[in-house]
Amino acid sequence: MKTTVLHKADTRGHADHGWLNAYHSFSFASWYNPDRIQFGMLRVLNDDTVAAGMGFGTHPHDNMEIITIPLEGDLAHKDSMGNAATIKTGDVQVMSAGTGIQHSEFNPNADQRTKLFQIWVFPKYRNVEPRYQQITLDVAEQKNNFAQILSPNPDDAGVWIHQDAWFHLADFETGFEKQYELKKEGNGLYAFVISGTITIDGHELETRDGLGIADFKTLDIKASTDAKFLLMEIPMKQ
Repeated sequence: MKTTVLHKADTRGHADHGWLNAYHSFSFASWYNPDRIQFGMLRVLNDDTVAAGMGFGTHPHDNMEIITIPLEGDLAHKDSMGNAATIKTGDVQVMSAGTGIQHSEFNPNADQRTKLFQIWVFPKYRNVEPRYQQITLDVAEQKNNFAQILSPNPDDAGVWIHQDAWFHLADFETGFEKQYELKKEGNGLYAFVISGTITIDGHELETRDGLGIADFKTLDIKASTDAKFLLMEIPMKQ
């Protein structure tokens, strides 16, 4: 029997700090919901808008896989491993925090906001050596397709993390339908709609809605309108 959790966009946590407007699909910072701690090994899904010239000062992380996906604008990154780079719309970045890192993230533009997803996944192994990776995606591959942007395999498409997880970005035209097949038994899928309306296994999802499904092998996904969405397959147990 499938198990599902539906997270409508307006049920997310929200914090507007002026320089940062953040929506939380799972408990984060001052927003706590005991029913929304995590979905399997997916711990954080933050939908952030950073004002022009603003950002996150240097702060620490450890034992977490941190994935950043810019949706609009740029994000300048610096970390204690010596990396300094700008992540642009169409890129994906991952940090394996492992034994510990410090980093900062700023919107380098004086006249444009930056919108991004920041996602945290619990790692398969603790205290690994910290690492950083950033790539530019071929957005054309997302058209009416599940374009893989993350996996456990360094030789596979996209970035890789220390977890049996697979992420895909998709850009479906109205009426297009495709079946998602689970990569690994015991995993679940958390879908998040970037824009538009899709139906997954009979559940209609609109912009910024999230749906978690476990105990399945295949799922039918159909676009009711032109739609962009993110699929995150993650282990349900460590």
